Amino acid sequence: MPLSLLSPLPLLHSFSPTKSTVSRIRATQSRLRLSVVKATSEKGSSGNVPEDDPSFNPFGFVTDNPSSRSAIQLPESPAEDGNVGQMLYRTEDKGREFGSTIKAGKLRWFVRETGSKESRRGTVVFLHGAPTQSFSYRTVMSEMSEFGFHCYAPDWIGFGFSDKPQPGYGFNYTEKEYHEAFDKLLDTLEIKSPFFLVVQGFLVGSYGLTWALKNPSKVEKIAILNTPLTVSSPVPGLFKQLRIPLFGEFTCQNAILAERFIEGGSPYVLKNEKADVYRLPYLSSGGPGFALLETAKKINFGDTLGQIANGFSSGSWDKPTLLAWGIVDKYLSQSIAEEFEKQNPQNVELQLIEGAGHLPQEDWPEKVVAALRSFF
Repeated sequence: MPLSLLSPLPLLHSFSPTKSTVSRIRATQSRLRLSVVKATSEKGSSGNVPEDDPSFNPFGFVTDNPSSRSAIQLPESPAEDGNVGQMLYRTEDKGREFGSTIKAGKLRWFVRETGSKESRRGTVVFLHGAPTQSFSYRTVMSEMSEFGFHCYAPDWIGFGFSDKPQPGYGFNYTEKEYHEAFDKLLDTLEIKSPFFLVVQGFLVGSYGLTWALKNPSKVEKIAILNTPLTVSSPVPGLFKQLRIPLFGEFTCQNAILAERFIEGGSPYVLKNEKADVYRLPYLSSGGPGFALLETAKKINFGDTLGQIANGFSSGSWDKPTLLAWGIVDKYLSQSIAEEFEKQNPQNVELQLIEGAGHLPQEDWPEKVVAALRSFF
């Protein structure tokens, strides 16, 4: 079954469908929706996807925002609008600000760097979450280096411009492997003294926090942007979709998956030039989608969130910790940050960022910089 029958990927730009073809596609989509929804309901009792969860709809991951819409809608004259190859040509040089490829062990990381190792205020390492990339920190990094900080922001393995190895061939996208790979990267970058750590987002963002819990001596201070922190933190529909057998394989190959997720958690629409960068890895190959799929399948949400909630509580964590929280996050509510702060009020400071959503470093970088400067 062609992927285009399940989701209108940019590949559709390469042909001009007749009315009868469109009718057949719509009829097939309806049958597929019914069959997947039926299969999903049957799996409810197994615990994979709760059938009584009103927040989850496997076909609800949509947006009316212009940047996503322009990427997926059929133009009136597809031949004049360009195909996937032309889209890649238009965007392939975008999104690599301050970045270069660095090999650590057997893996190649794309790492952004601003400032210098002689910066007087110390080193800051920025870690992104899924399904985004370090591009989200570009403005924050630039401004922080102007204030005397040395900044690094890597793309996690499987994301952005870093390596995306096939599962089973040297990297299986588990928490342990992510931690080991990150340790090797820090060694390669020669980051030896305790540094400032900034973490944001789901999946690999959570692994950034569990790495800190296992390596407290390497962390001077930690700043946490919108990230699941409590056992009650909800899991967005995207990651539930990825864990549905077969349906996850289709979902992970959606070329506008990342920008949809960003816009879904934010009060703002991404400008096309930014959406292009988040879209680019998923347009270039199937590797990023399958890396995301494996990461979502391997994580144990309950265990990971339990580690974080307990590990950062009073008596367990004594490092200065900042919560810089976008209060209009549509995935993670302000109450999660407040609950986390109450678990360790001596060491956790909460700063609310008005007007920012799930990705505050993208929504309102100036306010994030102000919070980080005063804290670090």
